[in-house]
Amino acid sequence: MTDISALEPVATFCGKCDCGCPQLFIDSSAPAERRVVLTDDFGQRIQMSADQFSSLVDDARGGKLDGIALA
Repeated sequence: MTDISALEPVATFCGKCDCGCPQLFIDSSAPAERRVVLTDDFGQRIQMSADQFSSLVDDARGGKLDGIALA
């Protein structure tokens, strides 16, 4: 597993605190199917391909994830 300092930061979600907010990175040294990295504030990470991430973004844009924010 690549050290987080070696990853290219793309976005920080929240960013209004100093609690280790979820972040989105690109790991250019990873295989294509694991290049997009999403970390949470508990030290966990999800790795996925750019196609998988694109599908997630499309679902979010289409409203499929709106109910999660209300939970």
